Amino acid sequence: MQSLERLTAATMTMGYNALQNRMMNRHQNIAMFIAAANLLLILLFPPFDQFTIATSRVPTFAGFSFYFTPPPYGVVNGGVLVLEVFVVLINAGIAWLLLADRPKGPRAPRVGYRNAVLIGTGVNLIVILMFPPFESVFALTNSVLPTFEGFYFIGSRQSGHFIVTTLLYIEVGFVLANGALFWLLLRERPSQQLTPEQAYALAKKLQEKDAT
Repeated sequence: MQSLERLTAATMTMGYNALQNRMMNRHQNIAMFIAAANLLLILLFPPFDQFTIATSRVPTFAGFSFYFTPPPYGVVNGGVLVLEVFVVLINAGIAWLLLADRPKGPRAPRVGYRNAVLIGTGVNLIVILMFPPFESVFALTNSVLPTFEGFYFIGSRQSGHFIVTTLLYIEVGFVLANGALFWLLLRERPSQQLTPEQAYALAKKLQEKDAT
């Protein structure tokens, strides 16, 4: 009878812990707040392209400006802006997963192989946005085939260059596909602990045996 009471108490504790795990903890709330602040900052200071006399056909990258005071002849680079928002949301989801409460146990490492894959994916996405591919406007307008110039830090704006959005999207898709593949391959072994449903079923069976 005492074993049944202990098992019932353990079942109730596990159910309470499972309910708590479904709710966001303090660290997850902080991560979501930071993500919301980043989204607001990105929308207030979007990337701009600028038309000039020398580059009237193809706009050049003009950096980041306040949305309500754009540069002269400037237009928002919608492709890069959407990609920035997308990366922030993905990193917010990664942070939410990494900061989730872990079940207590002797073999429950905080950073496993799957978590390392998530961290690497998030870092790679940030690096890709920090160093996007650039192409020269003059090379594009004066040649039959466009000439790829290389990768530059997005904060140090290159004169007469624009971001190759198509290649940037391919890079992000490649990183996400590889991250998802490695995350699926590095599956952790299932835990040997009983789930609340299994513990409840076992307690019910023991109760039926005691009744008989």
